[in-house]
Amino acid sequence: MTDDRRKVILYIAMSLDGFIAGEDGDIGWLSCVEKPGEDYGYAEFIASVDTVILGRKTYDKVLSFGIPYPHADKTCYIITRSNRPKEKNIIFYRDDLSSLVERLKQEDGKHIFVDGGAEIVQLMQRENLIDEYVISIMPMLLGKGIRLFKETAAQENVSLISSRAFDTGLVQLQYRTKRNAVHSS
Repeated sequence: MTDDRRKVILYIAMSLDGFIAGEDGDIGWLSCVEKPGEDYGYAEFIASVDTVILGRKTYDKVLSFGIPYPHADKTCYIITRSNRPKEKNIIFYRDDLSSLVERLKQEDGKHIFVDGGAEIVQLMQRENLIDEYVISIMPMLLGKGIRLFKETAAQENVSLISSRAFDTGLVQLQYRTKRNAVHSS
């Protein structure tokens, strides 16, 4: 039996010591695993989603790279505290995140990609909104910066779906939350 419902999937990279960015939001260190022709499964993953959720700070970071409409072929929800009008594929969302996720999961479509940042991940984790985690562990120790995971309200059990090691030192782990695990009979 397979589960065909839309899943909310966090797909993210972090340093070996748990940071997704340096103190100043720097992500230049992610290039330490760049290798021609290797995308670590990103193209396959991104083809499986049609909706993206990201925080306003992450959105601003993407804008700083000169990308005016991130994930231009997908519907992007930017989680923010301020009212802003929709722009092309970008919807600025300031209401209840649980309600948004519940509504999106009821709609037809592909999976839902959580693209960061840490505040959004932590909020979604606290509200049990993430179904799967795909975390690429980078061969880098940053020492300080923006942590992916902080203290959470409750423990969450996960099941390992896959693990893959690459010759660049990157290790990619995929977990499913136990509450969303599909059991074969």
